[in-house]
Amino acid sequence: MFDFSFLRVYNGTTMISQEKLRILTESAKYDVSCSSSGSERKNKAGLGNGYVAGCCHSFTPDGRCISLLKILLSNDCIYDCRYCPNRASTDVERATATPDEICELTIDFYKRNYIEGLFLSSAVTKNPDYTMEQLLLTVKKLRTEYNFHGYIHLKGIPKADEALNKEAALYADRMSYNVEFPSEKSLKLLAPQKNKQSLLLPMKTLTAERAQFREEKKKGFIKGHFLPAGQTTQMIIGASPEPDGQVLKLSQALYRKMDLKRVYYSSYVPVVQDSLLPQKEVGQLREHRLYQADWLLRFYGFSVDEIVEENENLSLEFDPKCAWALRNMHLFPVEINRAPLEMLLRVPGIGGKNAHKILEARRYTTLTFEDLIKMKIALKRAKHFITCNGKYAGAKNEFAVRGLLAAAEQSDSAEQLSLFPAFFGDTFPPVSERFLLRSSKANALTALTGQF
Repeated sequence: MFDFSFLRVYNGTTMISQEKLRILTESAKYDVSCSSSGSERKNKAGLGNGYVAGCCHSFTPDGRCISLLKILLSNDCIYDCRYCPNRASTDVERATATPDEICELTIDFYKRNYIEGLFLSSAVTKNPDYTMEQLLLTVKKLRTEYNFHGYIHLKGIPKADEALNKEAALYADRMSYNVEFPSEKSLKLLAPQKNKQSLLLPMKTLTAERAQFREEKKKGFIKGHFLPAGQTTQMIIGASPEPDGQVLKLSQALYRKMDLKRVYYSSYVPVVQDSLLPQKEVGQLREHRLYQADWLLRFYGFSVDEIVEENENLSLEFDPKCAWALRNMHLFPVEINRAPLEMLLRVPGIGGKNAHKILEARRYTTLTFEDLIKMKIALKRAKHFITCNGKYAGAKNEFAVRGLLAAAEQSDSAEQLSLFPAFFGDTFPPVSERFLLRSSKANALTALTGQF
């Protein structure tokens, strides 16, 4: 929890009040923004560093990331999006901060090591251009007057003037425009003031401007940065009827056409009552499966058509990679000592880093199952799809493979992993036994690297 006792007079001006801070941070908590910065902007003078891993993260027990100061400039919205807790027709506490209040708060929080960066968004207050002007003024002041060089993620305002978006991209590390829903039909129904064009056009414009900026910078014509960490977007899952296949089709198109760094998936939570919205939470498992499928699209060479049909949802029983392998058992087992990289990446239990380790190691020796264990390959999955020097250690038929994989999936249920082993009674197991537990160092590393 943050300590607000330091709220005081700062440089002759009054800092943001505790009540206003509570309202604006609470209003921002449904935005998904937490990932490594991916920025290439180095700090040479001033406060903070947004370079590559300059934005680190901590997680609360309920899974929220708190390393960024995540706050709205205002929650006093003129729009009436049906799913939004800050929509114009809801009776909630309203607050609006000034650019200087946000700047001073960011600097004070950074100096107290509360944060490594800022995630700044806003409800549309007065009109889109006015709101974007205030956001731009805030990030510009942070960079030029407060000399802050930490990570800044700025939410763009749909329908704002193009020149404002371009100028903001010179100061922010990352910008994002939430597409919200996978279809224009749902967008019109649930967010009538928004449309597909108002969301995709600024993304497309910034993509083109970023590419042009980088080319001119290479030639030495200009200096500075233009969205060094790129763009992201977010989709709400479960508030509208589109299946996972349609969601992933849109994600794939955005990655290819907009050069997005990340698509975030946010499970719908019924925070407002509306007849057009479901009244039950979607749950985290569907969101989890979408992130797994998204990882396959970005790093494992899969296409959406291979993962799921457009009118279907992902399997909740198996992760997308296992589900694909079970549908394509005729391709397995593959010989670990001869299979190409493309095929190794499709073996359940072999992640990207381990696939490259296998390629390197087999240049010098013939790999065995014992070697794979030393390399920390997840053999409880992989053994059903590989042979080592002609030997097979998996189940004898597809039915048995399914059962064992389902059991493995249950044992690796979607619980947040601890960096420390569970203890029994009042004492920990001996040091020699601690890392044999399921919540081990290896499992924690797997969770961090995303390999499966």
